[in-house]
Amino acid sequence: MKTMLARSFSALDWLGLWLAMLSLRILLGWDFFESGLEKFNGENWFMDIQERFPAPFNLIPPEISWQMATWFELLGGLALVIGLATRFFSISLFVLTLVAIASVHWPDSWATLSQLMQGYGFTDKGFGNFKLPVLFLGMLLPLILGGPGKLSLDHYLRRRWLKS
Repeated sequence: MKTMLARSFSALDWLGLWLAMLSLRILLGWDFFESGLEKFNGENWFMDIQERFPAPFNLIPPEISWQMATWFELLGGLALVIGLATRFFSISLFVLTLVAIASVHWPDSWATLSQLMQGYGFTDKGFGNFKLPVLFLGMLLPLILGGPGKLSLDHYLRRRWLKS
């Protein structure tokens, strides 16, 4: 029984090396890519919230911020799905998400932690809506610290580069 359990856990560990990070990359990549497409096909609304961007991002002209956010979401989303430059794009999208929380999703005002926690939701009912971007931060962190996993171009390129 002990041997069978050990083999089962070993098989799950092996499967996890191949599929765990892939699932994170696909989920995050798709969502960031969709967000980038909305920006690409939409109008720039960053000029309406420029003063809410944290420093130093509030110093960047809104046209440039809009283009940077759009292309980091589009290219970063695709790169995450295929596992190319995963740590670079995960860090970039982590920073982008922090800026989005601070400028778009954080409540305008709150006096107590219970008031702040009313914003920990998916819809904005006057208290912000920072739940989804916080979940994204939690999903990006394993990609930053653990890398893209074995089913990725990064893994393939690293193995090929280390052989030569």
